[in-house]
Amino acid sequence: MLPPSPYPPADPELEPDDTDGGDELYEHHRIVADRGQELLRLDKFLLNRLANASRTKIQDAIRAEAVQVNGRVTKPNYRVRPADVITITLPEPPRTGKVIPQEMPLDICYEDADLLLVNKPAGLVVHPAYGHWEGTLVNGLAYHLENLPTGRNGEIRPGLVHRIDKDTSGLLVVGKTDWAMTHLSQQFFYHTIERSYLALVWGAFEENEGTVRGHIGRSLRDRKVQAVYPDGEQGKAAVTHYRVLRRYGPVTLLECRLETGRTHQIRVHMQHIGHPLFSDATYGGDRIRAGQATGTYKAFVENCFALLSRQALHARSLGFTHPSTGAHQYFEVELPADFAAALAKWETWAESH
Repeated sequence: MLPPSPYPPADPELEPDDTDGGDELYEHHRIVADRGQELLRLDKFLLNRLANASRTKIQDAIRAEAVQVNGRVTKPNYRVRPADVITITLPEPPRTGKVIPQEMPLDICYEDADLLLVNKPAGLVVHPAYGHWEGTLVNGLAYHLENLPTGRNGEIRPGLVHRIDKDTSGLLVVGKTDWAMTHLSQQFFYHTIERSYLALVWGAFEENEGTVRGHIGRSLRDRKVQAVYPDGEQGKAAVTHYRVLRRYGPVTLLECRLETGRTHQIRVHMQHIGHPLFSDATYGGDRIRAGQATGTYKAFVENCFALLSRQALHARSLGFTHPSTGAHQYFEVELPADFAAALAKWETWAESH
């Protein structure tokens, strides 16, 4: 169990999250009430407008603040008025196809009627997308959940409400019901989820803890990567808190806590402050960034790269409010073998230097 966080609470003025840890909400419906609309309860209004939606599901979405009227959350008994704009946002983009359930081993750390926690291995893509329609974590979750109410009319909708990169390992929480999925997504959206990552980064830190602030958006030079825009002229606000856990000389082990969840947030923030993640080829951490790139040290680092051939980032813990019980839940997973092996090498190196 981690000690209480020394970091400040999330800033409520920050924009909604994008994804990396993926907290973006997607607008699925936008309905403008007719000018002749009679006063009608919001839940009844939506029941008349949305196909295949039950009143209970609509009420759950309203209570979870996934429904807004004129940009504000409200209650199921709100009376819809002429020209009101009703929007419904959900944690996944509108679906254009069906997920193919595929049997695969899943490291499920916890499961109950409402949710499950899965420890994702590095190398596993989370969501189906162009070039990865099968063999993703969502395909495996669809197989695991296919006999539950999340399947409807042949469409499997595993409730993954956040994401981590393909080559990042660690915890993901999955909602097994519409209510749980919506409730959890709102916690991510309003930054009340507690999550920590372990990151091995290049370089030494004089301070024991710090905070990186800087808008994150797609790079203007390479659309496949993210960049930091410190003056906020582009991108979305992003905040990463970190503290030093262990100094190894040329590299440092950090605990990072996300206040937001932008794409590649930890990776791009660490690169921005001159400490790219160890072995991160996308952001320049796959070459020696501290120490002389010669002799036995060079051979040692290359050996570490061979042990950990992906970015040194692990989603270690998640803390959240249980959607049904209201109890605080906390889960933590150990480092995977590749990350642990590389750390052991650096531990030995540090002890002898």
